[in-house]
Amino acid sequence: MSHADPEVAAPDAERRSRGRPRKTADERDDGNRRQAVLHAAARLFRQQGFAATSTRDIAAAAGMRSGSPFYHFENKAALLGAVMQEGMRSALQRQAEAMRSAAENAADTGRTLSAHECLRVLVRSHFEVLLGPDSDFIPVMLYEWRSLSEAQRSEVNRLKAEYEAAWVPVLQALHASGELQGDPGLARLMLFGALNWSVQWYDASRRATLDDLTQTALQLFLKDPT
Repeated sequence: MSHADPEVAAPDAERRSRGRPRKTADERDDGNRRQAVLHAAARLFRQQGFAATSTRDIAAAAGMRSGSPFYHFENKAALLGAVMQEGMRSALQRQAEAMRSAAENAADTGRTLSAHECLRVLVRSHFEVLLGPDSDFIPVMLYEWRSLSEAQRSEVNRLKAEYEAAWVPVLQALHASGELQGDPGLARLMLFGALNWSVQWYDASRRATLDDLTQTALQLFLKDPT
């Protein structure tokens, strides 16, 4: 194949360049900047509330121009839904990783996890989601649920159901062993209610650790097998 004449190739290249504009900074770093918007929005929605937070506030917190969040999200309501969905997806991932790690550690010693141990892992992981690093997402879901559209609620509920599904067989097994005396379905609702309320009162500067909270929660809901 012969080399193209530079004088012919140049206009073609110029036309291609004109037809495909150079990407903006937002486009070149789309994933990271989208995450920056989500994290800034989650923090501000938690601290100030959804209604009191403007997109200008979010842009400033993310280090962007005031209109930049609209490159990633249609409006503030869409951003709220994305914050909650991001929180649930992150919680699902953390929970799965915690369970997998615990199961692998048990297998290394030639045993399987008991239902009691499984619940400990689930509770500890949930406290990490609620109170650990990057923990603004789930509290926003607890505070701002009514601000979601019906479609947004449906998607978040789907993710919540997937998250809670891991708890169901564990609580059923604990009920069968006598360690959980109450109905497993009701116990699950009450357990989540108690754990989730910790976002209102927990103070990391005090001496109680997430491990301490986990142990206390297990002592409240379970008893020694009969």
